[in-house]
Amino acid sequence: MAIFASLRAKSLPSVDLDQILDSVAVQFQGLNLREPGQWPLLPRAMVWALTLVLVTGAGWAVVISEASARLEVQRAREPVLRDQFRTKLNQATNLEELRKQKLQVQEYVNQLEKQLPGKADLDGVLSDINQSGMGRGLLFDSFKPGPMVVREHYAEWPIALKVTGRYQDIGSFLADIAKLPRIVTLHDMVLTGPGMSPPGQTATPHAAPALMLEATARTYRYLAPGETAAAKTDAPPPSASNAPVSRAVASKAAAKGEKK
Repeated sequence: MAIFASLRAKSLPSVDLDQILDSVAVQFQGLNLREPGQWPLLPRAMVWALTLVLVTGAGWAVVISEASARLEVQRAREPVLRDQFRTKLNQATNLEELRKQKLQVQEYVNQLEKQLPGKADLDGVLSDINQSGMGRGLLFDSFKPGPMVVREHYAEWPIALKVTGRYQDIGSFLADIAKLPRIVTLHDMVLTGPGMSPPGQTATPHAAPALMLEATARTYRYLAPGETAAAKTDAPPPSASNAPVSRAVASKAAAKGEKK
């Protein structure tokens, strides 16, 4: 045991902590802040280590903050992307059905476009309206096509008309207008007769037994994509607003019917 104690005493030199602390304290005494390059090694090493820690911490904070902001943006986009994915997945699943529906809608639109008169068909629409009235025994007192009104995808052509006839004949005339191959709609209809008068006018004491219908017929024409601007300058076909000219149009329609 004595041998081991002697060996331990020789292998473990004694450490004087007080002396070490005093030497460290001496290095931090009298430091000139204006000349850090002349400081002892230990203070300079500590300053370098502190600076490295601060720079590393600041850089890490900046990098983390930017990455965190990008992460929050991506998290906010996640629900939107999920909805888009579900929508596209449903579309991909029902792609064939959607294509069939698109073809059906396109065919329906084409059918509706065919019911809209073209430039060459507008005179035919006037003739059809006159034939419908004449076929029911009505008298056209006024037949006045107005200026073309251009909408976003189509042009609208109003026609002010005034017809006289029996109640049943006027009703049949309106039904015939609805059955025309081209789309024609009636608006602002006013029906007057014995004991009746338009709004704002007094009744005529001795009115004719026939009824009078005042209305605005509107027909529509589809515009091609490059035709919208040009259609705004198009003028309607020349026509007069009085009864004689309208009767001339009616006579032409009657002549066509006799030839047939």
